[in-house]
Amino acid sequence: MLKKLGLIATCIFVYGGVSLAQVEITPTRPEFVVANAASRDGQDLSGSWSYSIDPYRDGLYGFHGSPSGYGHQRFAPQDVDIATRRAPSALFEYDMARSPRVTLPSSWTNHAPEMRHYEGLVWYSRTFEAKKKRGERSFIRVGAANYTARVYLNGELAGTHEGGFTPFTFEVTDLVKSGENNVTIGVDSQRTDKSVPPPVTDWETYGGITRPVQFITTPETFIDDAWVRLDPDNRHIRVTVRLDGPKAASQPIQLSIEELGIDLREETNADGIWTAVFPAPERLVRWSPENPKLYDVTITAGEDDLAERIGFRTISVEGEDILLNGKPVYLRGISMHEEELGRDPSRVMTEAAARALLTEIKDGLNGNFVRLAHYPHSESTVRLADEMGLLVWSEIPVYWRIDWEDEGTLDAARAMLAENILRDRNRASVILWSVANETPVSEARNIFLNTLIDDVRELDDTRLVTAALLTSQSDQGDGEVARVDDPLVTSLDVMAVNTYNGWYGNVPLAEVHEISWLSDHGKPMIFSEYGAGAQAGFHEVKNPRKFTEEYQAEYYRQTLAMADRVPFLRGMSPWILKDFRSPRRQHPIYQQGWNRKGLISETGERKEAFDILAAYYRTMTETSDETSTE
Repeated sequence: MLKKLGLIATCIFVYGGVSLAQVEITPTRPEFVVANAASRDGQDLSGSWSYSIDPYRDGLYGFHGSPSGYGHQRFAPQDVDIATRRAPSALFEYDMARSPRVTLPSSWTNHAPEMRHYEGLVWYSRTFEAKKKRGERSFIRVGAANYTARVYLNGELAGTHEGGFTPFTFEVTDLVKSGENNVTIGVDSQRTDKSVPPPVTDWETYGGITRPVQFITTPETFIDDAWVRLDPDNRHIRVTVRLDGPKAASQPIQLSIEELGIDLREETNADGIWTAVFPAPERLVRWSPENPKLYDVTITAGEDDLAERIGFRTISVEGEDILLNGKPVYLRGISMHEEELGRDPSRVMTEAAARALLTEIKDGLNGNFVRLAHYPHSESTVRLADEMGLLVWSEIPVYWRIDWEDEGTLDAARAMLAENILRDRNRASVILWSVANETPVSEARNIFLNTLIDDVRELDDTRLVTAALLTSQSDQGDGEVARVDDPLVTSLDVMAVNTYNGWYGNVPLAEVHEISWLSDHGKPMIFSEYGAGAQAGFHEVKNPRKFTEEYQAEYYRQTLAMADRVPFLRGMSPWILKDFRSPRRQHPIYQQGWNRKGLISETGERKEAFDILAAYYRTMTETSDETSTE
C-alpha cells in the first residue's frame, strides 16, 4: 500500500547480504493521503462496537498455522445464532453480534479490568448503512490503531497496516454494498524486537482503536493530497496538489483564498499533479504564537473540493539561532504524552481533552512550544496547536532499542514518517520533525537515521529536522562538562539532548547549576527532556528526598540555572506536562504504574515546580517584550 517518490538515496549498510549502496532507496508514501479526512463526505463510525479478545489469534490461523476455518472467522458477517439454528451441528466459538460492546475510539485498557495489561489481538465489529452510487468511490479510514490492524468489509480483507500512531486508508469501493454493511477490524497490540517502537518503552502503548474510524465517499477522481505553504524565501506561496482517479490528468483546478484575494485556475499535469508558485500578497499575516492567523483555503478539481485552514510562516536556522518568520525565537515548551486528564485515561483525545492540556501549556506555563512525544499525536491536537498558537515538535517512535539492522524495521519507520508528514504538512504549528529519541550510537543506527532524515528533506523542505540525542559528560577537574558529540548532529538542523542530572547519574542536585555545556557544531540546541519525579501532595521541607514536590522544585531551579549558562541553547521541552501511565514504574507508594515526572498530576493538580517553570517563562516573555519595544 505504498507508493514511491522521486528521491534516490544511497546507503552502505548490508541487509541479509545485500548492500544498500547498490539499491535505490526512495521515500515511500501511503497509497492514499486523504488530506483533511475529517471534512470528507461519509460517516463517522465512532460509537458502539462489539469486541472479542483473541489471545491465540484463532480468528486468523488454525492449530497448525493454516487459515482459520468456518466457525472461527470473527470477520465473517453472519448472525451466529441464526446460522446454528439452520445448521445445529455447526460449531462457532465466537459470536461478534452478542459480544460485549464498547464506545470507540478508546484503548482496551478500560474495556474490562482483566484487559488492563492485555497484549494481543482484539476484534472490533459494527454495521452501518450505505448507499452505493455510480461514479463514487468508498474508503475506510482509521485515525490510528495500535499496533497492527486488519480491516475487513463484509467479510473481505480491505488491507493491513503496521504502526500505532498514524492514519491509514483502504479503498472499499468494490466491497461496499447498498444497505447494511459490516466492518470488522482486528487490532493486535503485540510488538516484537523489530517493531517501531519495540516492546520496551517508558509509556503506556494503549492497544486498540484510539482515533476515529470513518467511512468516506468521494467522486471517482478526487483531491487526495494538497500542500499549501509559504516558501522558505518568505516571499512566495507554493502549492502542490495531487489528484487520484481516472480523470486526474489535465484536470482543471482552482485554488481560492478569499481573504487574500487569491483565485488561481490551472490544470494538472499528466500525472494528476498541479504545482504553482506565486508572490505572497503584501497583506499576508504571518502565523506566530502571538498571532496564530489562519486562512480559509479552498481547492476545487472537477466534482471534488477540499477546504482547509492554513497558517503561513517560515522556520529556519541561522548559526545558533532558530528563526520564525526571519526573527530569533526561543522555544518555551514542555513535553506531552497523548493521554487525557483523569485517574483512568484511555487515550480518548477529544478536542476538549486536548485543549485542556494545551491550555495549561499556553496560558498556565506561558509557553509557546510543545514536544508531542514519543509518536505522532492526533490530528485534532495538531490542528488545535495551529489555532491556539503553539509551536510543535512532532516525532515518530524510533525509540531506544530499535533493530537497526532489520530491513523491515526501517521500512516500517519510513512508512510511519511519511504518514505523519503527509498528514500534517499544512499545519503551521509544526516546525520540527524528529526521527529518534535516545538511540545509542552505532554505524548501523547512523545509516538508519540518516535514511529517515533524507526522507524528511524530500517530503518537506520547509521545516527543520532534529532528534533527541544522548550526550557524553565528564569531570574536567574544575567541574562537570557535557558535550554534544553524537555524529548524527552533522545531519540535523537543530541539536536536541535529554539531560537528567540531579535525578539520574552521580552529580549532586546542588551542583547541577555548575555543569558547563560545549559544542563544536555552531548549531542551536534544545533541551528536549529534563525532569524529576514528584507525587502531588508529598512534601518534606527539611532534607527533601526524591518524589517530594520540594525535590522536584529544586531540580527545576538547578536545571534552569544550568540552562542560563548554555550560550547556544534556544529552547526546552522539560519532561513532562502531566503524570502519565508507565507499566515499568512500580514503586508501590509513589508510582503505582505512573511516571511521576509531570508538572501536574494525572488529574491536573499543579505541583510546586509548575510555578517555577511558569515564572521562568514569564520573565523571558517580559524581557522579549521590553527588547522589542526598545
